[in-house]
Amino acid sequence: MSDPAGQNDLEVRGLTLGYPGRAVLRDLSLRMPSGRVTAILGPNGCGKSTLLRALGRLIVPQGGSVQLGGRDLRGYEPRLLARRLGILPQAPLAPEGITVADLVGRGRAPWRGLLSGWSTADREAVARALAAVHLEDMAERPISELSGGQRQRAWIALALAQETEILLLDEPTTWLDLPHQIEVLRLFQRLNRERGLTVISVLHDLNLAARHSDHLVLLGRDGLVAEGAPEAVLTPLHLARAFGLEARVMPDPVTATPMVVPL
Repeated sequence: MSDPAGQNDLEVRGLTLGYPGRAVLRDLSLRMPSGRVTAILGPNGCGKSTLLRALGRLIVPQGGSVQLGGRDLRGYEPRLLARRLGILPQAPLAPEGITVADLVGRGRAPWRGLLSGWSTADREAVARALAAVHLEDMAERPISELSGGQRQRAWIALALAQETEILLLDEPTTWLDLPHQIEVLRLFQRLNRERGLTVISVLHDLNLAARHSDHLVLLGRDGLVAEGAPEAVLTPLHLARAFGLEARVMPDPVTATPMVVPL
């Protein structure tokens, strides 16, 4: 998935987002680089999930625009956009009685016609997605029988089965214990390195984000605090502005990425 001309860059220009009577983000401009793993960070209520929803065209901006490869998202035909950009929202709901394999198979919808049957490519994409999250043995089990962590992995598999160029993830490590959080973040890193997949996720753990991301976007109560490489974003000054947090930042002893230690 090479992108020599930045055709998969997601860019927001003068973006204002919010709800009736309340703006959450005002006049925000930034670029999410293609072919990278980006994490959106910040305190609760600062607009992280709202921004991600706008990047996925799930909400309409009050002002400004979101552009993909220089083209406003509003100009894309829905099926074409769904082939380029996938989104996993917070706490999605599965239809009652649906199995893991059927749920993951729904990720193939943008690639299939209304009356077309399952192709070899569809079956292979679902199998790859299930294997990536280690749910092959649970493919025929109802989603309702899975633990919270297993359900989250099934939803991640649905997003992977969509086989888009860009993947948007709203708190993908929710319900996962620490080993599975690390496993999932490493999976996204590997898909990025091997396939050039652009990954943009909302995360809460600053140190895990620094370990597993190339690019960070740090939001505060008043909008954008910083964006760029982890070492440029996670500084004591930026953490104080975003979170009101006094912290020391030192190299992670394993990865040498920034490690935040609250004081």
